[in-house]
This record gives sequence, C-alpha cells and structure tokens, in this order.
Amino acid sequence: MMHQKNFAAEASQGDPDAYLRLEGVSKTYGDFEAVRSLDLAIGKGELVALLGPSGCGKTTTLRMIAGLVPTSGGRITVGETDLTAVPPHGRDMGLVFQSYALFPHMTVARNVAFGLEMRSIPRGEIDRRVKEALAMVQLDKLAERRPRELSGGQQQRVALARALVVKPSILLLDEPLSNLDAKLRDEMRTQIRDIQQQVGITTVFVTHDQVEALSMCDRIVVMRNGRVEQIGTPVDVYERPATPFVASFVGRTIRLSGTANGDGAIDIGGDVIRSAAGLAPGPAEIMVRPHRIEVDWTGQAKTKDDVNRLSGVLCRITFVGDVIQYHVGIGDAEVIAEASTTGNQQLPAAGTPVTLSWRVEDTMAFGSGQ
Repeated sequence: MMHQKNFAAEASQGDPDAYLRLEGVSKTYGDFEAVRSLDLAIGKGELVALLGPSGCGKTTTLRMIAGLVPTSGGRITVGETDLTAVPPHGRDMGLVFQSYALFPHMTVARNVAFGLEMRSIPRGEIDRRVKEALAMVQLDKLAERRPRELSGGQQQRVALARALVVKPSILLLDEPLSNLDAKLRDEMRTQIRDIQQQVGITTVFVTHDQVEALSMCDRIVVMRNGRVEQIGTPVDVYERPATPFVASFVGRTIRLSGTANGDGAIDIGGDVIRSAAGLAPGPAEIMVRPHRIEVDWTGQAKTKDDVNRLSGVLCRITFVGDVIQYHVGIGDAEVIAEASTTGNQQLPAAGTPVTLSWRVEDTMAFGSGQ
C-alpha cells in the first residue's frame, strides 16, 4: 500500500466546482490545537462525513462551519461568500443535533414551523411547507403529537424536518443517529440518505461510526488529533487507506510487524509476505481485513502465485452467529480470521496447525513513519 500524499490539500485546491470551502481552518483553546489548518472542498449536493474518534476535532469543525464556534484561523466560504465572521443566523444552514433539541411543549408541527415563524414567513406558506416537510419524513399523520409521544427515530425525523423546512443551502448533522438502537440506526441511515438525494442539499455529517460513513456518504474525511488523515470515497478509504490509522479505524484489520527488504517482500517471522507497496528496507507493518483471509488446516490448500501464506496455530474459535472467528497464533501475536458459517461444518480443535492465506492485493503495507 503506497503512502499517499496530502489528501487535504488535493481536496481543497484545483476544484473550481467546490461549493463549501474550508481553507486553513484552525481552532485553538490556549495551547491546545483542536483543529489544525484544515483544508476541505465540498461540491454542491454532496454528502461528506467527518469521521474519527472522540476528540479528533470533527464536531468542532462542524460547529465552525455553522458559526457556533469562532475560528482561530483560516476561511470558510460558501460559493463566493466568505462566512468566516458571519453569525450563525446569517449563514443559511440547517443543523440537526445529536440530542434532537425539540421543544417539549410544542406539537410536532409547531416544532417544524418554528424556524419559519422566526423568519416572519406568511402563515399560509408556513402551513404548506410544514406539511411538505412532515410528508417527506413520513410524519404527516403525527403533526399534533408532542415530542414525548414519539419514539427516538420519530423525534430524529422531526429534527430533520425542522432543519430542512427552512430550505437551507447546507445541512449539518452532528452525530444524529448515536442515540438510536441498532435497528433504528439502519432505518434512519437509509432515510437520511434518500432525503438528502431527493432534496439535493449539500450535507456535512459528523460521526464516529464507520458503517454510517461508508454506507451513507459520497466522501469521507478521516480525522485524527485535529488533522485530516485522508479524504476519499468510501471505497478509496476502505480499500486504499493512506495510513495505518485509517486502515484500522475504517474497518477491522489484523496487524503484524515485520521487515521490508526493499523489493515488495516483507519478512514476518520467517514467512515472506508480498505487497504492491514500494517500501524502503526497514521496519514494516502489514494489515489485512479478517474476512479476506482463508484458514486451512487440511494441508491441501493449493499454492498460488498471487496469494500470501502464513503458518500458525489455532488458539480458539468464536461463534458469532453467521460468522466464525478463528483466533490464530503467529509467533508472539494473535490474529483473527473470519469466515461465514455453513451449517454442520467440521471445525479444527485448538492447537491445530493452520495456514492463513489471502491475495497479495489485499495486503496493506506501511513503512516506519507512516
């Protein structure tokens, strides 16, 4: 896996079609740099995720876009307009909070209408737009209920309708699904994406959930310690991670250390692993997705030129519904390979010698300093 270049700069420069731009945006609190010189260009109608662990700067970035947090440096522009010093109410953006932030004493319809009323929109226009917004999120029959009478998913849809009814130029979503159970999250992921595409609104979505980012978004901005690690499509970020952090954060991996000899081969405890990465001689790390690995304990697996192989010993097997996890000792390390269950299959016992194999092209390799 070749180390890739400055993704943030590439995303910001040479893109005349960008609608929302962040140029060198930073935020400091005393000596602490929450966001460090972030460059990002988002096209009109694009849905982009800010993805990363807690404390990486993604929510701070979203709040700077919204104007809720002042920048310490850099510029934020929409179209040809510099919004860096514009207050939140002048930015024409809709924001959906993690906590929904609905007014408990108001009906669903009044909650959705609130932003329009603050803009002194005529009553007839308000009624029409509220009805359309509630129909869009499939809540038109619940218009007279109070928030306490709704499920979490329904409350989230009210918050989404309230943000969209004012017809903002940009929609900002701050971890809107984190308070929902797994089934509701799946449903809301699909619904939010469908609505976003239907309306065609430029959307920035903050999440720490890789599944949300991979399944919903056009592009993903992976952040760590206030910096951008990589910007790319879900396929790019998952299949061609720029750094070990991206590889391990976006999807699950096994991880092994070895020594690169300079011609694409890496020594792992006596076994030679090949990759397409042009690593310089020295310490190296390989990473592979667990579901890309095949486990053989029969000794009958055919050797192929495009396949890497490692010898190990089975430590234990974990049954996880439709997946079996093989925990395999490789030297001092233990790695996990995964396979789908196939019914009454015969499984090896702990202590059985096994061979792990995977395609050379599925090997993500990184040198020291990456």
